[in-house]
Amino acid sequence: MHPPLPSPTVNAASSDTEPALRPRPASLADLFFSFTWLALQGFGGVLAVVQRELVERKRWLTQEEFLEDWAVAQIMPGPNVANLSLMVGGRYFGLKGALTALAGMLAAPLVIVLILGVLYTRFGAHPQVIGALRGMAAVSAGMIGATGLKLAAALNKHPLPLWLTVPISVLGVLMVAILHWPLFYILLGLGGLGCVLTYQKLAP
Repeated sequence: MHPPLPSPTVNAASSDTEPALRPRPASLADLFFSFTWLALQGFGGVLAVVQRELVERKRWLTQEEFLEDWAVAQIMPGPNVANLSLMVGGRYFGLKGALTALAGMLAAPLVIVLILGVLYTRFGAHPQVIGALRGMAAVSAGMIGATGLKLAAALNKHPLPLWLTVPISVLGVLMVAILHWPLFYILLGLGGLGCVLTYQKLAP
């Protein structure tokens, strides 16, 4: 008689390796061109574009990871999206990835901005140009508002209950849009409050 075959077992660590099976940049070149394409779409509405590309299309980040990384990027000095590119590139390829993602984010837009700066100096006072820029600002505001509504869905998975997270979010919007308080103090105050409450909630 043949010895019985061992029964199949489930690897207990399979759930731990699930994030590794998620889509990720195939190479440094993929990372560079992805952030270049992202940057070329991001004039005036960078938050909406970044969220759509990294979370919905590429799926390199989950909605929760994007919120966490974006919050850290806002606190750090420098442009938010540049900070985020460093974090995403470093997550997948270390220092080389961070520098590659940053280069992709800055190279092509730098050339375009220089060209647009020259053109704006020459034609900026033209009525059609002024009207076009106002229209672009309105579209950008709509894109950012729509992205905010998408990101608000992540509050359902937050450790804190909605009766706490929703008022904190609304208060942050009022401080920025109505009171025009500096973003640093809003992040320090409301962000610090959220961190303390979440830590107390998760503490054993």
